[in-house]
Amino acid sequence: MKRIYIAGPMTGLPEFNYPAFNAEAARIRALGYHVENPAENPDQENGAWEDYMKMALRQMLMCDTVAMLPGWGKSKGALIEYNLAKSLGLEIWDANDITR
Repeated sequence: MKRIYIAGPMTGLPEFNYPAFNAEAARIRALGYHVENPAENPDQENGAWEDYMKMALRQMLMCDTVAMLPGWGKSKGALIEYNLAKSLGLEIWDANDITR
């Protein structure tokens, strides 16, 4: 079973874009995939961006596929995730294109 990590913009968006992350996670899970959703991670004590990224990158490294949400190209964190995934040879998909 593919293990899919969801990447996309969060910083500066209403509710950190969690509704989009959670909706996509539910949709992909319904297709039968295992999903790693950084929007489901616990809050960090100091809430620093770097701490969230460290947690998200560890999570992404357990996956073989990264699903990119709309707007990811304007996100510092999602660009880091994309470039790392590409460098490591992970599959990179547009989240909207994922079907069974």
